[in-house]
Amino acid sequence: MFDLGHARSFVAVAEEMHFGRAAARLNLTQSPLSRQIQMLEQTLGVTLLERTTRAVRLTPAGRTFLAEAYRVIAAAESAARLTQRAARGESGTIRLSFTAASAYRTLPRIVSHVRRALPEIDLVLEEMVSDEQIQALEENRVDVGLLRPGPALLDPRTPIATATIVHEQLLLAVPRSHPLAKGNAPTVRDLDGEALVTWSPRGGRYFIDLLDTLFTAAGIRPRVVQRVNQLHAMLALVGADIGVALVPDSAVHIGMTDVVLRPIAAPATARPCLLLAWRQDNPNPCLPSFRSNVVTLNDD
Repeated sequence: MFDLGHARSFVAVAEEMHFGRAAARLNLTQSPLSRQIQMLEQTLGVTLLERTTRAVRLTPAGRTFLAEAYRVIAAAESAARLTQRAARGESGTIRLSFTAASAYRTLPRIVSHVRRALPEIDLVLEEMVSDEQIQALEENRVDVGLLRPGPALLDPRTPIATATIVHEQLLLAVPRSHPLAKGNAPTVRDLDGEALVTWSPRGGRYFIDLLDTLFTAAGIRPRVVQRVNQLHAMLALVGADIGVALVPDSAVHIGMTDVVLRPIAAPATARPCLLLAWRQDNPNPCLPSFRSNVVTLNDD
């Protein structure tokens, strides 16, 4: 099989139609160039060039080989560029897991930005609750997660690193006919004894703990009437006048007409946050560039 250098030499001769000019173009003397062409013809078992003392012409086989040589050289150069970009983390694949609530605002913003900034990185997306994401990261089934804080991330032995990318405000979701839907700004104390639609332990342990701490500090006890996993289901139940709910401000992107979302006074410790998480020993060369772009996006 011929090598790439022989193909380049043949292309130079075919384009110049002169061994001397082709040799000068390749920074060779004419004799080594002639030997390369002869070796190429011997390897292929065909005559590629008709040589006279005055001219060089392509044979029919030479014309066919010239077209293929162009293709092979272009493919080799493209392979080199793509490999170098992959090594620099500019192309490849990132497997990104995310919570359902992050899909209302944060995830679309990240995907849109990464597609512009890193167009040769493919994103493979998978929705998971936060605990499932932590397990997937530990097992190297995903590269990056968009998740809520959890006890497992506080373990000093965890291989997972995190960065906070979003701090949200809590909003009070109430039916449009509810007394708290209008008037003075509601407070946490206004929820004492209220029917509360809240999070299921399976997917919402972070919010359960956050709200329990908030209610205990305020000295109140709402009545939990329903528990669900998804934010849109929670708002749907509020709209059906089942109860009220405390939700992250990403809920404004859902837009349910029967629900009023109102800011509620709460301490800074009650602000829900969303984390970017990854394994520190993940060898994916795309990860550093992806991570820096997401963090920069958050800084903006």
